[in-house]
Amino acid sequence: MAELESSKYLSGLLNGIAQNTYYENTEITEELLKNELYPDISQEEFHTLLEKMKGVLKSIASADMDFNQLEAFLTAQTKKQGGVSAEQAAVLSKFWKNHKSKIRESLISQSRWDNSLRNVSWRVDLKTQSRHADQVNAAVAVVELELGKTGKESEFICLEFDEAKVNHVLKKMCEIEESISAITHNS
Repeated sequence: MAELESSKYLSGLLNGIAQNTYYENTEITEELLKNELYPDISQEEFHTLLEKMKGVLKSIASADMDFNQLEAFLTAQTKKQGGVSAEQAAVLSKFWKNHKSKIRESLISQSRWDNSLRNVSWRVDLKTQSRHADQVNAAVAVVELELGKTGKESEFICLEFDEAKVNHVLKKMCEIEESISAITHNS
């Protein structure tokens, strides 16, 4: 029964670490975790446990370990002096199986410096008015780009292309495709 209880508390600690470190939930603090999960141990003992679990989780997450790598890593950790116990390894394994993809997505999102392309929409319009008579009834491509970071508001950019600019863009895209094909076929 005591093992089940300690597994439950360690699982809660790992969830708290993930909330604070990977999911950017600032409400989860070291003090809150200690008071809720480990009120009977000293602050020093708790801090040592917390730092150890943060370190192990960081190693697992930064290597984006698959389950075979995880098993080998945790086995090595159980044999290492000052490592983790077999019970802690079991809790870590279960935790990683449940949180791997979510933590991975969070790390990818946090590692982006700039906006990413969220959406592209386009249409072709005909100009019905213009200062220059030769541009009336000319086809115009209107492209709208949605840019943004995860969790942030999107920014929209609207571009207008005449036929010559569309042809130029298509030519450049063909060149990019050929470069990618050349690289992938040589590998």
